[in-house]
Amino acid sequence: MIQSMTGYGKSVLQLPTKKVTIEVKSLNSKNLDLNVRIPSFYKEKELTVRKKLAATLIRGKVDFSIYIEMTADETSTVVNKGVVSEYMQQLKNVVAEDASEIELLKMAVRMPDALKTEREELDEGEWEEINKHISLALTEIVQYRVDEASSLEVDFKERVANIKNCLAQVQTMDADRIDSVKARLQKSIDDLKVDIDENRFEQELIYYLEKLDINEEKVRLANHLDYFLEQLDTPDSNGKKLGFIIQEMGREINTTGSKANFAPMQKVVIQMKDELEKIKEQILNVL
Repeated sequence: MIQSMTGYGKSVLQLPTKKVTIEVKSLNSKNLDLNVRIPSFYKEKELTVRKKLAATLIRGKVDFSIYIEMTADETSTVVNKGVVSEYMQQLKNVVAEDASEIELLKMAVRMPDALKTEREELDEGEWEEINKHISLALTEIVQYRVDEASSLEVDFKERVANIKNCLAQVQTMDADRIDSVKARLQKSIDDLKVDIDENRFEQELIYYLEKLDINEEKVRLANHLDYFLEQLDTPDSNGKKLGFIIQEMGREINTTGSKANFAPMQKVVIQMKDELEKIKEQILNVL
């Protein structure tokens, strides 16, 4: 079962004093490109989070974020009373004598160190709950990837079927192609109006036709098409392997086109190339 590299997952956890929102998004990429944004007091867990993301998502450009919204009346930022009082005392000596206490206070709280933020320590029990919701978000994005890939799989199978139909047409017209090549050669000889050794002509014709033989290309292409379908139905998603198989398909189709030397067959080869290009475009988004 293939997976797309495009996906989105989200989970929200309500704790006694805060709401924690976990989001993970991914797009296609050749390798794993992780961008992790988490609050500073969870930083010591970042390496663990990265390992978990890498093990689950494997490939893609991944953006992971944890957002915190405080919901309790408590706050980690407090007034530094001693510092503010000292500022107010000093300001009395430099401002107008009729300045009120309120005006002095407004000026004092804007001074450096008037407010201080108490660093929140990591609560392991709280992190355990957050970690569970990270798993939920990852489960959601994986399911998103699977659902996204289901339409790709249908498209791949349809295009492979189209290439198989074209290959059947190539096999059907191969005999006509050989007859056409023989007729053209014979006409060229006749136009020269020279005497030729019939045995030597037959030998040269056989040698020439061997160079135009596409039986091996047809067999290999048919095998690659079947192998591609087999890999689509495996439990694991391996977009790189499917990409390699597509490269081999393209090689056989191109060789068939270069050897065809027969206009009707070359038209069918162009149809195969068109179908293969559409598969190539989509395979870039497969995990």
